Amino acid sequence: MQTQIKNWGNSQGIRLSKEAMQEAGFEKDEILTVTVSKGQIILQKRFRHKTLKERMDEYGGKLELVEEMDFGEPGEGEIW
Repeated sequence: MQTQIKNWGNSQGIRLSKEAMQEAGFEKDEILTVTVSKGQIILQKRFRHKTLKERMDEYGGKLELVEEMDFGEPGEGEIW
């Protein structure tokens, strides 16, 4: 796959095909992290914490706690 650098206002830009976007998992208007290293430009998705709903969906909406955990006696400054 090839693309060409073009003027875009006072900057330069490239266009990525729909297929390249899908393969990389990028979406339109998504903010990416840009890293430049040894003559390469690397585009990466930004790290994003999952929402509570997204985390619960991973468990089918049910979070089953098996047992209560005992961490021993509270240490100094840990007494509630």
